[in-house]
Amino acid sequence: MSRIGKKPVQVPAGVTASVDGQKVTAKGPKGELVFVANDDIKLALEDGAVSVQPANESKDARSKWGMSRTMIENIFKGVKDGYERKLEINGVGYRASMQGKNLQLALGFSHDVVYEPPQGITIAVPKPTEIIITGINKQQVGQVAAEIREYRGPEPYKGKGVKYAEERIVRKEGKKK
Repeated sequence: MSRIGKKPVQVPAGVTASVDGQKVTAKGPKGELVFVANDDIKLALEDGAVSVQPANESKDARSKWGMSRTMIENIFKGVKDGYERKLEINGVGYRASMQGKNLQLALGFSHDVVYEPPQGITIAVPKPTEIIITGINKQQVGQVAAEIREYRGPEPYKGKGVKYAEERIVRKEGKKK
């Protein structure tokens, strides 16, 4: 029995939601997002809240129940407030800058890495060692952050590379003579 799925998702102030069969549409100040639920899930909009129920008692339906409720909650938060992910760059000569809409990274390669953000994602560089990724789609913001981090992930000996702001790098001891 899903403890998350039992609780209905309240529609926040400033967001309009509509349920059409398996499709939940949310419009807010930041934009519009749509979530299409699996056929094993029943959705209903009642009293300013979206309730999620499994269509039957199969294991498959119950496994998708809590995830569907969380996805609906995420689109409501995304259209109201948006999502943000911060990256930090550590290392001598490692830096980031904006080149129009594209992100230009100097990460110790023989060439600069140019990253073109997808539609709906905004990248800001307040300091040469800090990157802020914002957007309304939680999955897309996380994916862009992971792709940028992948160019030069943090290494455990000196901690050089691109890491998430809240990430803690477990350091290793170097070779001994």
